[in-house]
Amino acid sequence: MLAKIFIVLTLLAILGSLASGLIFLIRDNGQSTRTAKALTTRIGLSVFLFLMLMLGIYTGVIHPHGIYNTPAAPSTGNTPAPSHN
Repeated sequence: MLAKIFIVLTLLAILGSLASGLIFLIRDNGQSTRTAKALTTRIGLSVFLFLMLMLGIYTGVIHPHGIYNTPAAPSTGNTPAPSHN
């Protein structure tokens, strides 16, 4: 649960940085470096989130699902064999 909260908060920070970059672009007419700094922050947060997701999957904190088909477990012999009629 803590990992999900971290992911959502980081995504909100990324969206906030993107929105501030747009506001700075509109207000400053592209004449200041605030837009570039806001977008650089957004890229840094995005890379950080991607690396944290990969680390979470690698350490087992995050369990991806629905990406790859996993084969079913082999039967243990408790089920009857199919009949050939």
